[in-house]
Amino acid sequence: MAHIDAGKTTTTERVLYYTGRLHRIGEVHEGAATMDWMEQEKERGITITSAATTAYWRKHEINIIDTPGHVDFTVEVERSLRVLDGAVALFCAVGGVEPQSETVWRQADRYGVPRIAFVNKMDRVGADFFKAVSEMNDRLGSNCVPITIPSGGGETFNGVVDLITMTFRVYHEESAGMTYDDMPIPDDMKEQAAKSRERLLEAVSEYDDHLLEKFLDDQPILPKEVIAAVRAACLNCDMVPVLCGSAFKNKGVQKLLDCVIDFLPSPADVKDTEGHAPASEKTITRKADASEPFTALAFKIATDPHVGKISYIRVYSGTLDAGSYALNSVTGQKERISRILRMHSNKREDVKTMTAGDIVAVVGLRKTTTGHTLCDPKHPIVLEEMNFPDPVIDVAVEPKTKADMDKLDEALQKLAEEDPTFRVKTDEETGQTIISGMGELHLEILVDRMLREFKVQANVGKPQVSYREAITKHVEAEGKFVRQSGGKGQYGHCVIKMGPVEGDEEFIFENKIKGGDVPREYVPSIEKGIKEAMQNGILAGNPLTGIHVQLIDGSYHDVDSSEMAFKIAGSMAFQNAARKAGPILLEPIMSVVIVTPEAYVGSVVGDINGRRGRIGAIEARADEQTVTVEVPLSEMFGYATNLRNISQGRAVFSMHFSKFMRLPAEATKKILEKAGVAK
Repeated sequence: MAHIDAGKTTTTERVLYYTGRLHRIGEVHEGAATMDWMEQEKERGITITSAATTAYWRKHEINIIDTPGHVDFTVEVERSLRVLDGAVALFCAVGGVEPQSETVWRQADRYGVPRIAFVNKMDRVGADFFKAVSEMNDRLGSNCVPITIPSGGGETFNGVVDLITMTFRVYHEESAGMTYDDMPIPDDMKEQAAKSRERLLEAVSEYDDHLLEKFLDDQPILPKEVIAAVRAACLNCDMVPVLCGSAFKNKGVQKLLDCVIDFLPSPADVKDTEGHAPASEKTITRKADASEPFTALAFKIATDPHVGKISYIRVYSGTLDAGSYALNSVTGQKERISRILRMHSNKREDVKTMTAGDIVAVVGLRKTTTGHTLCDPKHPIVLEEMNFPDPVIDVAVEPKTKADMDKLDEALQKLAEEDPTFRVKTDEETGQTIISGMGELHLEILVDRMLREFKVQANVGKPQVSYREAITKHVEAEGKFVRQSGGKGQYGHCVIKMGPVEGDEEFIFENKIKGGDVPREYVPSIEKGIKEAMQNGILAGNPLTGIHVQLIDGSYHDVDSSEMAFKIAGSMAFQNAARKAGPILLEPIMSVVIVTPEAYVGSVVGDINGRRGRIGAIEARADEQTVTVEVPLSEMFGYATNLRNISQGRAVFSMHFSKFMRLPAEATKKILEKAGVAK
């Protein structure tokens, strides 16, 4: 995991080469990397979808997932971290800690994933290993401790000093780094190596009393003692071992593989997996053991042109053979697993069985989607589901012909299955199909896949911002639904109090009815009606957020009341309340980080001010400045081209969603006028 362009895919290629999975190294810039198999990835030189593979090193099996760095595809990192036991975080030796590095680091913190750091690109001009480590400690709030240090930097980078064995490793270029020599540390490196080793021993000695005694008494310490102490600290997430190298120049990757085996957890080292029984809160645990009942989590769905729908799953406990049945404990349905595949990027290898610790793809699951639990039907368990951010940008798509209509529906359904941050809806007033995603690039790639993979001919509109609506006042309103025609009628009546939420929650519903004015079985229907009504706002039809509803009164009819009647009454009460509650529009605000040469800072800041942006901080970094700002998404379309123009192509930026904020009155007026025209 890492920021864009830190070298994740290049490093993964070297890992596959040194572990014998590849016989030739594929380069990203040539469009030949094994893990970047999609056409769009080859063309753009970026990773879009996380690719899984398995490699073997020192008689251990390693499941690897290479994730994208671009924030638009952050869901790929999120779901990979949910199912993996350890992570390798890559940092650029020149750029140090970049914005997306912080994002993925926080994601790993959230899931408590032990990690090791690899400072890559030591061969680049301006590479500074110790500055990168210092930034990691300052910005990420972690205890990052070098276990290797570089000899030289930029063009003079020629090898790494191992602080555990106190040897100097030089890689042979003629064997693409496959072979190397371990030699004594050169004289000019001895002082720096001794200092760095002392820092390492200080950091790990608290994890081993015996090692602490030896350290204080200046006794010799064996490499295996240091490795054991570093492993204990790393597994506890109290320390991040830091290595250095250059994946592109084939230096330092074998040491990285050794550290994966030495310091990151095997499935047996992590805490037992916790879940709960279906339809109850009773906690159930599963050990990472083949003899336990089968438990697995589906974390990714993909469409394969040859096999159809495949589901990537992580097996937490037990064993299951191909052709067996498993229970989807979320839907309550049994699913037959017809084939089990070990994936190597987009290539497949059939295996007969899967067992605790495996990451495999399975064929045959019809009703299983991202986040669902598969388990032994006799021992049901539900694992914690994954939460994904809401999309912030919309595009309208229209099929060109009647034949394309069906193709479009099928393509959108498959893409939505694969990607939980991609949403599809129909605008009821215009009849247009609206697709929503995490950013311009995200939607561009999805539309490109629709045209290429699914052969859909469609017209695509310009990207639009996905606004939200909120309320500002506390009000009371009622909803009464009465239909009287021959035979059984319909009767539902409820009174609600409604106001804005205090805090960050999107929706709170409280039943404040005392006695039986509304029978208990109808209360969920009222809540459901309100939730559905929240999807279409009062002002411009955008979803409402930050709503606190209290059900305070109502009435019912012994014969005519039904769940449907109360659902409609709830919806009517909500709409009546929303009209009176001072509705406002909210717009998505993006957190943007721009790295620019000093000469262009004035132009960059001036441009951001003109986009209703708020400058947060400007930090100096070597001969560059990092400008952190918050800008409305609606002002950021086409920004990449503009930034290139004002900086002569030398500034770069990254952005991710931050929060929703109230839209200024003038901008609100324009949007409402636009919505009025559509009506």
